[in-house]
Amino acid sequence: MPAYETVTVERHGQVALVSFNRPDSLNAFSAELRRDVGLAVAEVNADDSIRVAVLTGNGRAFCAGADLMEAQGDNFDVRTQLNAEYKPTLMGIAEAPKPWISAVNGAAAGIGSAFAMVCDLTVMAEDAFLYQAFAAIGLVPDGGATWHLARGIGKKRAYELIVTGEKLRAARCLELGLCNRVVAAEELVPAALAWAEELAAKAPLALRYAKQALNQAMEDDVASIISAEADLQHLCINSEDSKEGVTAFIEKRAPVWQGK
Repeated sequence: MPAYETVTVERHGQVALVSFNRPDSLNAFSAELRRDVGLAVAEVNADDSIRVAVLTGNGRAFCAGADLMEAQGDNFDVRTQLNAEYKPTLMGIAEAPKPWISAVNGAAAGIGSAFAMVCDLTVMAEDAFLYQAFAAIGLVPDGGATWHLARGIGKKRAYELIVTGEKLRAARCLELGLCNRVVAAEELVPAALAWAEELAAKAPLALRYAKQALNQAMEDDVASIISAEADLQHLCINSEDSKEGVTAFIEKRAPVWQGK
């Protein structure tokens, strides 16, 4: 994998660990970080030998949001930045053919919270928190944060979080369903990698199409989803992996998945 200025990418067998790497700025998004994380997500998604990805932040925070110290020119258009620089990366994670796990350390603030929530699964350190910091500076949430919060905890609770600027601690995120697991801070990345390695041992097509079905289920009616599931099941049941799974079960051995 190529070297990046503001992101690190490590390979752990079939798992990739992608880390925001501007620790002195609490991994706040600069132009370089927007560019690098986009490239890293695309690279990881395109590598079929990587079956699960973990996203985290180096240093004391997952991501403090946008870098407010970044100079903006007279012609700056936030709509262009959000749609052209953030959205492709966020959708790259949301629509990836493999699971992404966010490992949240410290603050996941502003659009950093959107990156934490867009991942399919989330592990949080005990001292981590999600923070909608926008109202304090006269802004609204972006990067899809309102979508995730409304669907995750309901409209009224989401609105309360946004307008009050409450820091939603890890334990509360677990209660509300905004994360899957909470672990000690020093165990965060090892725990996320261990979970990723566990998932990487499962059938890739099953992981991929279950994610696709759930994404569609967030938007469509039940009748449409039954038909969509039927189409995906057709793909799975006629795959080489399905045949291998049945054979391995009969032979009482671990299956060897190929992702096809």
